[in-house]
Amino acid sequence: MTSVRTLVPTGQLASVASRRVLQSLMRTGQEARFVGGCVRDCLLEIQAADIDIATPLPPEEVMRRLKADGIRVIPTGLKHGTVTAVIGNETFEITTLRQDVETFGRSARVAFTDDWLADAARRDFTFNALSLTVDGELYDPFGGVADLTAGRVRFIGDAEARIREDVLRLLRFFRFYARLGKGPPDKAALSACARLAPLVTTLSGERVRDEVLKLLATDRAAEVWRLMVDQGIMEHVLPQAMAVDRLAALDRLEWMVGETEPLARLAALLPGGPLAHAAAAAVADRLRFSNFQRDRLAAIAAPVVDVHPNLPLKSRRIALHRLGPEIYRAVLLLAAAAMGTPAFELFEPLAEASAWRETPFPLRGQDVLDKGVPAGPEVGRLMGEVERWWIAHDFQPDRDACLAELGRRLAC
Repeated sequence: MTSVRTLVPTGQLASVASRRVLQSLMRTGQEARFVGGCVRDCLLEIQAADIDIATPLPPEEVMRRLKADGIRVIPTGLKHGTVTAVIGNETFEITTLRQDVETFGRSARVAFTDDWLADAARRDFTFNALSLTVDGELYDPFGGVADLTAGRVRFIGDAEARIREDVLRLLRFFRFYARLGKGPPDKAALSACARLAPLVTTLSGERVRDEVLKLLATDRAAEVWRLMVDQGIMEHVLPQAMAVDRLAALDRLEWMVGETEPLARLAALLPGGPLAHAAAAAVADRLRFSNFQRDRLAAIAAPVVDVHPNLPLKSRRIALHRLGPEIYRAVLLLAAAAMGTPAFELFEPLAEASAWRETPFPLRGQDVLDKGVPAGPEVGRLMGEVERWWIAHDFQPDRDACLAELGRRLAC
């Protein structure tokens, strides 16, 4: 495999730490290259999220060399030839060149090799098979640079075979098309994705979750989600998330007011009304959300208080207190998208949310106990009553006023 052009490494690829790692691996003449997404992103002149390096050295030798050069190393996946080098805050995933001997839909039995082309051929898309030396020699065995320039997301070789090797590639196709695609999607890839869509149900929730949230963070999320619905993909991924028109309306508002919230976009795709809470729970289960993500999705999809652009000031303040400013903003935008509210009508309530500073309720349970109320449910009931009175008075009563109100209720 010969290099096709030169590309000056930039960003973390050009850092002192990356050169230390490569020099350690290349000390006795072996080659090491940056591979995959970090090279693609270097071509796009954007910061890479992860730095991957490939080498023909076996993983045990990689670890020995790094340790000898004072570089911290973590054996993250020795079975598959992967270790992680850590220098300060920078991490580098280093993988021995390999080729698949047998695939199992998600993983594969691999054999280590010194064949760079064989290693590149096991990757998913043409622009993810790029590799780059420290001196700037760019290797492009499958036309990835041309595809990247043209906005083509194209599988290496037979699309169906690549997907069957790892079904997650089906979702990655749509995520990369949303991020990098131009014009219509690759016909062979789209056809293979539609045929193999039922296999998505075999993927773990965690793997689906990561792809879904990355897709929803892109500028073309609504367009590509609609494509997935039209191709019958979404009925196997998230059958509850079909309200693409509302997502498109939310996307337009987000663009105009400068807001982006992937979980709010996911909430926009769910049915509204009485079905919202159950749909949010089902999606959270499928995607194996953390408790934080689960609660946040439910709070946006099925808020505990009514929020819409025409709320009076007092009601907006109550909603801000109940939901918090972040959830309030997301719910407000979602409601505005459903109502077709123009963006300029949202500037005032969104500014209020940004400026909101929570006023803590002045009383604590101990205050009720100090009044002689025995510990138990009655304490919570009285606290709730006084807090609702305090909210109804626009959070203005101070501690003395709240204690006086507690006294009045105890005297009744």
